[in-house]
Amino acid sequence: MTAHDPGPVLLSENLLTDNPALYERTFPDNGERNAQFVADLVARFGTATVTDLLDVGSGTGRDAARLTELGYRVRGVDISPRMVDYARTRYPAVDFSVADARALRVGVPVDVLTCLGSTLLHLHDTADLVAALGRFATCLRTGGLLILEMRNGAFLLTDRGRRELLDEELVRQVDWEGVAYTSRTALTVDLPSQLLRRQRVWTWPGCLEQVVQHTAWRLLFPQELRHLLTGAGFEVLALFDAPGPLTTPRWPADGVLSERLDGDRLHVVARRIDRQAP
Repeated sequence: MTAHDPGPVLLSENLLTDNPALYERTFPDNGERNAQFVADLVARFGTATVTDLLDVGSGTGRDAARLTELGYRVRGVDISPRMVDYARTRYPAVDFSVADARALRVGVPVDVLTCLGSTLLHLHDTADLVAALGRFATCLRTGGLLILEMRNGAFLLTDRGRRELLDEELVRQVDWEGVAYTSRTALTVDLPSQLLRRQRVWTWPGCLEQVVQHTAWRLLFPQELRHLLTGAGFEVLALFDAPGPLTTPRWPADGVLSERLDGDRLHVVARRIDRQAP
């Protein structure tokens, strides 16, 4: 596809997730923000000593590695074998494995389960969301915490949300392995499917034809998410749009949680309850 081969680039559904090193170059975050966000929420809402944490959608492993440094015993799972292979090589002290959120299993229930970066929204059908949240509950001990971070579907109900997400094309350039990659990203709303669809077009020097890739996120609204969590056996402790690891300003340890729920991000802290309790 190219006149110049910029290293072992894989072109399939998603250039970034198929090439973890390029992903990290595009989003140069060392995991500090997400890890501190999780640690602060556990300190605020946890009721027992926390040691075991399962990170669902662990990607390149940065968050899991940083959480390990903060004292947690972390296991990371991701549906992408290339991401898992990369994370294992980069952070050999952390346990990473390939797993589907809809079929998660653990030998011993954990204290905390995290699912950040809109990972949950890659499940488009409601039945898949129900299955994943049900598995999350099963993987947590009674009283364990679930921490979610994702796009907020309600943001598109605001003028600012439609303007920022739908009216502007995002152009990004990243240098990797001596090659300048340029991506152009446009978003559209698929109302019947309740999806935010993304078209990302990649070009680089020597590219014979542009690479067009399509992905999507399920649009979940706050009350809808609360209902799904309750049905899966969770008590929602906090549902807020700001602050968070991807908001401006970013997360402070003592942040006041905004319940306006009209911002771009949606954050959830939920506790697994004992369904047999009176």
